[in-house]
Amino acid sequence: MRPEDSDPADKCPVDPRTRERWLEAAKAKKAKAAAQPPLPRPTPTTPLPTASRYSLDSGSWQPLTLSSRPPRTSRQPKQPPVLPTDREVSTIPRALQAKPDSLNSAERAALPSPANNEADTGHDVASGNWVYPSQQMFFAAMQRKGHAAAAKDMSSIVPIHNAVNERAWSEIKAWEAGRGSEECGGPKLVSFAGDSKALTPRARWNMWFKGSAEPFDRHDWVVERCGTKVGYVIDFYAGKHEGKAGAEGLNFFLDVRPKLDSWEGMKMRAQRAVGM
Repeated sequence: MRPEDSDPADKCPVDPRTRERWLEAAKAKKAKAAAQPPLPRPTPTTPLPTASRYSLDSGSWQPLTLSSRPPRTSRQPKQPPVLPTDREVSTIPRALQAKPDSLNSAERAALPSPANNEADTGHDVASGNWVYPSQQMFFAAMQRKGHAAAAKDMSSIVPIHNAVNERAWSEIKAWEAGRGSEECGGPKLVSFAGDSKALTPRARWNMWFKGSAEPFDRHDWVVERCGTKVGYVIDFYAGKHEGKAGAEGLNFFLDVRPKLDSWEGMKMRAQRAVGM
């Protein structure tokens, strides 16, 4: 989760390994588009005009030598790339808390800031849902963190980032179905944090004893169910591209389950294990 008073794009950190997975998926999606060979440049049939100046001494036009050319102006500093600033509203409802004192630091960081705060908090007023960062915000956040980021990759990374989060939320809604949240409008997301280096015990078990691949990312989400907070952990695994166009062709496996840090989480996991 982002620290307090930071940019909203920092709330979902993207480390280099996660970014590489997303770029691989985007490149696979575009692999079928054959590159067109560049058109040959036309060969000039007449020589280019030579720069010249009029000499008062000889009364004629003289070629302009290198020494007589005006000095070049200094180069302008490199301007930052201009990327789209439009943002997509997610389907994930945001839990807005009334008493910040009862929250932990991650949950307090997810609260909306005053209306006059220039930093958008990621909350859509009309729908009440989280708002994903724009390409410009995503790129700026990656640069601040020191990640090697290319502006041209943002058009691929941001849609994949959004699609993966939407899939994670659909898995959480499946866990929450029939557990009472329908009485208050369904489950809502309080906060989330990412740490690809912190392997979960289940991920380690699968790697050591089942030969599974290492997940390329891990997220911890806090969900509110009519006032009750339930923690979820998500392991992200990369799969093969399915050859479909758009986000449908992205093949990511998400292992989503409640955390075992509460009685509610343990009860939910036990009920799923016995088919309830």
